[in-house]
Amino acid sequence: MQPTNQLKSNCLSFTELLAQAVALISPTMTAALIIPVMYSNTGDWSWLSYALGTVMLLFVAFNLNQFARRSTGSGSMYAYICRGLGLNAGAVGGWSLLWAYMGITTAGVTGFTIFSGKLLAMAGISAPPLLLSAVCVATAWFLAWKNVQLSAIMMLVCEGASMALIGLLCFIVLSQHHFAIDRAQFATSTFPASSMGLGVVVAIFSLVGFECATAFGDEAKDPLKTIPRAVVMSLLISGAFFVFVTYVMVLGTRGYSTSLDKLDAPLNVLADLARVGALQVPLSLGAMISFFALALSCLNAGSRILYTMGRHGILPPVTATSHKTNETPHVAVTALAGIAFLIPVAATAGGIAMLDLFNYAGTCAAFGFLVPYALITIAAPVYLKAIGQLQTKDVAVCIVALMLLAIPTVGSVYPVPAAPVDSFPYLFLAYLAIGLVWILAFHRRKPSAAADIISDLKSNHDRFVPGSGPALNAP
Repeated sequence: MQPTNQLKSNCLSFTELLAQAVALISPTMTAALIIPVMYSNTGDWSWLSYALGTVMLLFVAFNLNQFARRSTGSGSMYAYICRGLGLNAGAVGGWSLLWAYMGITTAGVTGFTIFSGKLLAMAGISAPPLLLSAVCVATAWFLAWKNVQLSAIMMLVCEGASMALIGLLCFIVLSQHHFAIDRAQFATSTFPASSMGLGVVVAIFSLVGFECATAFGDEAKDPLKTIPRAVVMSLLISGAFFVFVTYVMVLGTRGYSTSLDKLDAPLNVLADLARVGALQVPLSLGAMISFFALALSCLNAGSRILYTMGRHGILPPVTATSHKTNETPHVAVTALAGIAFLIPVAATAGGIAMLDLFNYAGTCAAFGFLVPYALITIAAPVYLKAIGQLQTKDVAVCIVALMLLAIPTVGSVYPVPAAPVDSFPYLFLAYLAIGLVWILAFHRRKPSAAADIISDLKSNHDRFVPGSGPALNAP
C-alpha cells in the first residue's frame, strides 16, 4: 500500500451526500438542454422514458446498496466491484468511472460556458468561451481542493435554488392550463414503440451519477445508513423531477411555432409563453450555477476514485496523497481539473462548438457508467454468496437489472447513430482496452501488490462486518 495522509472523516451529513449526488445528476441540466433531445425521440410520451429510466436504475441501486449497507470507504464503487468480482474487474470499473466523471465534468464546464455566455450577451458583454471555461474549472478546483463540506453546501444551494425556480415556472404553466390533464401525452395511438428504447438511453444519460455518494465513504457521517439512503433518494428525487418537468414542458410548448425538439433554450421559451419573461434571466443564472455545481460534484467524486486507485498503486502513487491541512485529495483534484480544461481547449482548436461538445461529452460519459453499473450488478450476488447471505430475491434483482441495462446498451449502438456519435462506442472501447492492458501489466510488474490490496479491502470491510467472508482471490 502507498503511504497517504487521510481524508477528513465524519464531515458529510446525509443532506450533503444527497446534494453531491443530485448535483452530479444535475436535474437542471436535463431541463435546460436534454428534454428537447428526449422529445425528438419519444414525443408526447417522453415523460414515460424518464419514469422507466428511473425504475431501471433503481434496480442497479438496490444491487449497489448490498455493498453500501455493509462496508464503505473512499471510491467505494471501485472497491465494491473488487470485493465481488476481483481486482481486475474492480480496476476496470474504476477506470471506466474515471472516463464517465471526466465526460460529465466536461458537460458541466461547457454548460456553464454556454449559459454564462447567454447571460453576458443579455448585458451586452462578450467574453471568449475558453475564458468562461477557465473561470468554471478554476473555481470548482479551488472549492474541491479547499473543503469537501464547503463544496457540498455550495452544490446544495446552487442546485436547490435552480430546481425550485424551475418548479415555480412549471406550476405557473399548469395554473394557466387550469391543471387540466394533457390527454395527448397519454394517447396510446401515438405511443413510440420503436423509439422508446432510445428514449430510455437518453433517460439513463440524464440520471447517471446517483452512485457518487459511495465515493465519500471515508468522509460521511454514519456511512452505512446515509450513503444507501442518498443513493436511492437522489434517484427518486431526480426521476420524479424529470417526469414532472417533461410533462409540463411538452404541455406548455404545444402549438408553439417551433417544436420542442428544435428549442435550444426551452426554459426561456416556456417562461415567455407563460407570460413570465422576467424569469428568463434568473432561469439562465440558475442553469449556469447548476452546471458549475455539476462540474464541482464530478471533480469531488472522480478524485476519490483516482485517490483510491492511486493508493492501491494501480494508478500513479502521487494521486493517493491528501492535503495536510484541507484533508482533500488535492493532487487527484488538480489532475482532473487540468484535464477538464484541456478538453474544451482541444475542442475549440478542432472547431467544435461548445453545444456540440456538451452533447458529445455527455454521450461518451454514458458508456463509462454502463460498464460499472453492469459489474456492480453482477458483483452483488457473488459477494452475498461469499458472505453466506444470498437469497433468491437477490438473484432475481440482479437478473432484472441486467436485462434492463441491456436496453440502453443496445440502444446506444442500434440503430446506428449519425457521425460522429457512431464512433463513440469504439473510442470508449479503445480507452477500456488501454486500461485493461495497464491493469494486467501492473499485476505483472508488482505481483505482491495484489495481496496488499486484498488486505486493505478486507480490513476496511471487516471494520463493519467482522469475519463476514473470505479475502478476495487475486487478482
